[in-house]
Amino acid sequence: MSRIGKKPVALPQGVTAEVKGQTIEVKGPKGTRSFTATDDVTLSLEDGAVKVTPRGLSKRARQQWGMTRSMVENLTVGVSQGFKKELEIQGVGYRASMQGNVLKLALGYSHDVNFEAPAGVTITSPKQTEIVVEGIDQQLVGQVAANIREWRQPEPYKGKGIRYKGEVVFRKEGKKK
Repeated sequence: MSRIGKKPVALPQGVTAEVKGQTIEVKGPKGTRSFTATDDVTLSLEDGAVKVTPRGLSKRARQQWGMTRSMVENLTVGVSQGFKKELEIQGVGYRASMQGNVLKLALGYSHDVNFEAPAGVTITSPKQTEIVVEGIDQQLVGQVAANIREWRQPEPYKGKGIRYKGEVVFRKEGKKK
């Protein structure tokens, strides 16, 4: 029995869900998202909550049970609150700024890095050393944050680079004479 799959997904205030076969569409104040489940599970709407049940006891059905429930919960959180990733920039001369829909990063290269925000994601830079990525799709927000971080990952000697807020970078000791 899946501990995660057993729990019904409660719909917060202002969020509505519609189940059509294997597809669920969730609407909320931030937008609309949909998800199509596999044939191994059944989606149903009961008492203002979405319930996911497996269609058998096969290993695949049990795997899809918990995963589908987590996906439905992520849809409801996305359309009601949204998702957010915060990045910090550390290093002398490293900075970020927004110009329209383009994030301009000065990361020690001979040129500035221009990163265009994809549709469905909002990128802001409240300070020159902070980047905030927001959106209703958890996977897309995480992927955009990872793509930005990829331009200059934190290095272990001086700690320079782009890191997630609160990330601990293991520091190495330099050469000794």
